[in-house]
Amino acid sequence: MMTTKKVQTVVAPRPAHFVGDGFRVHNFIPGVPGLDMKRMDPFIMLDYNSKFHFNGSDRPKGVGVHPHRGFETVTIAYNGKVEHHDSAGGGGIIGQGDVQWMTAAKGILHKEYHETEWAKEGGIFQMVQLWVNLPAKDKMSNPKYQAIENSNMERIDLGENGFIELIAGEYDGHKGPAFTFTPVHMMNAKLKAGGKAEFNFPAHFNTAALIIEGSITINGEEHVKADHFALFKNEGETFTIQANEDAVVLIISGEPINEPIFPHGPFVMNSREEIMQAFEDFNTGKFGYLED
Repeated sequence: MMTTKKVQTVVAPRPAHFVGDGFRVHNFIPGVPGLDMKRMDPFIMLDYNSKFHFNGSDRPKGVGVHPHRGFETVTIAYNGKVEHHDSAGGGGIIGQGDVQWMTAAKGILHKEYHETEWAKEGGIFQMVQLWVNLPAKDKMSNPKYQAIENSNMERIDLGENGFIELIAGEYDGHKGPAFTFTPVHMMNAKLKAGGKAEFNFPAHFNTAALIIEGSITINGEEHVKADHFALFKNEGETFTIQANEDAVVLIISGEPINEPIFPHGPFVMNSREEIMQAFEDFNTGKFGYLED
């Protein structure tokens, strides 16, 4: 018999800081006490660029060349556009509503910034970037991208309640387009005022909700405002959310990998020795070359 998955804690956004000059973010994972990498495994970082107006600029703002190894970055665009390039010759534009799922794995150099034409005009910018850990056996696999356009997401119609945009994993028998190395569910619930949705994840999965727009009530009792993060207990399987007003809610749930996590800056490996090897490989050019 299914039991209710209750909220463990609701976290208000911490003071924002800039990553580069193009991303003004609130860090929830791992910066908030109780939301460390082990507790949130496989979600090892979550930065949220809440709505922020950037003025127009001839030089696109963003983050210069930086390396990654050992995990995946997932960028979800709610408002604005992001352009990116990497040392393997890849690149593209993440448009409003789209998702970019980058598997850094054995190593890549990367840069990301406001899309050129969008940057000239400026406007409201709102993004989420998640880091999803990789199991040890996949950390040194080849880098790759999954460019998931909004039109290619699985959309589950909830009638007068709204709809679910499924990015990864499953919802009510539907499957999202993203390939994941371990079981990960990721979706946007876009609910109309008064609209309800029910979710069902295994008790031991680490599960959370980030309120992107509006405000919601969870399980008929926990009220959560926009830009707040709700962490669920690792007990029970089902929960409901109801929109107090038109709302957008990012739901994430993943099975813990339960391996040692050894992070250092842009590298997340399983041991200190592997981190030292990552720095050596980076410093000797094994991540390739990318002009800043």
